[in-house]
Amino acid sequence: LRQDPDVVLLGEIRDSETGMIATQASLTGHLVLSTLHTNDAAGAVTRLRDLGVPPFVINASLLGVLAQRLVRRICVNCVSEYEPESFLLRRFGERAGTKYRRGTGCSRCGGTGFRGRVGVYEYLRISPVIAAAIDNDATTRELHETALDEGMHPMWRDGLHKARTGQTTLEEVARTVALAEQDDAPETLPTEEAAGNQTVETSEGMRLSA
Repeated sequence: LRQDPDVVLLGEIRDSETGMIATQASLTGHLVLSTLHTNDAAGAVTRLRDLGVPPFVINASLLGVLAQRLVRRICVNCVSEYEPESFLLRRFGERAGTKYRRGTGCSRCGGTGFRGRVGVYEYLRISPVIAAAIDNDATTRELHETALDEGMHPMWRDGLHKARTGQTTLEEVARTVALAEQDDAPETLPTEEAAGNQTVETSEGMRLSA
């Protein structure tokens, strides 16, 4: 910080000391980028609070949180249309008979039907409403629901969009994206345990608020 950088990149915030360094750097006018391992974007806020960063400091320093999971990308060499199982379509609120894409397996993808990966995302912006919830010590669930009310596009919806556009399969989204219980989610989508207890790498952007 003595070199007065415009942007500071911290590999990961793992403890209270790093959390305070990140927020203090933000409060002195630096753009700080870092990561946390949480279940979703809202979890990054409560994680900072658990590390001892006061709510008013979080609100003054945090611009937003981008959460991601990686799903396997369909192999373009062997892609074909298919109809997913009816129970899976129902889980995502899709009509019976809806066609999706998948890879049938070929030499280029080693018979897996997938080549590479693509991210599914959600972005939590620290709006005045979210800031008020943080001040009131809102839980992760409450922050998530407030963010949805504020227009946040949750990861499962982004995953569904990528399945609809042929980037990945509906099964891959169901396997990978573990959903918190939320009002706008299909009721029977896989739980966190069914998705393998994966954690989300969340990227934080911090800055000095005007």
